Amino acid sequence: MVFEAPKELIDKVYEAIEVAKATGKIRKGTNEATKMIEKGTAKLVAIAKDVNPPEITMHIPLLAEEKGIPCVQVPSKEELGAAAGIEVPTGCVAIIQEGESKQLIKEIADRMKK
Repeated sequence: MVFEAPKELIDKVYEAIEVAKATGKIRKGTNEATKMIEKGTAKLVAIAKDVNPPEITMHIPLLAEEKGIPCVQVPSKEELGAAAGIEVPTGCVAIIQEGESKQLIKEIADRMKK
């Protein structure tokens, strides 16, 4: 199911998104993230916990689990939007090309397995 990360891991998720935005590729928004998960191109997916209504993102953890993609829940859609480099809140971000965040994503995925 969805992984509720501790504070230090959440910070790593935001950092991974920021680094991937600068050096790789990310997709913002629930629809874009869903498409990337279905194609199997997403490397890491972050979902905001405060999405309203929650049904908007409910399918994402299940899809990600099916495809073996790490899926982390973060507390704030505002912070998620800021990490993605946009001025509006976003419910979901998918990293599709790691760029220089490859090691960070690996650390996050390893921590989730514990």
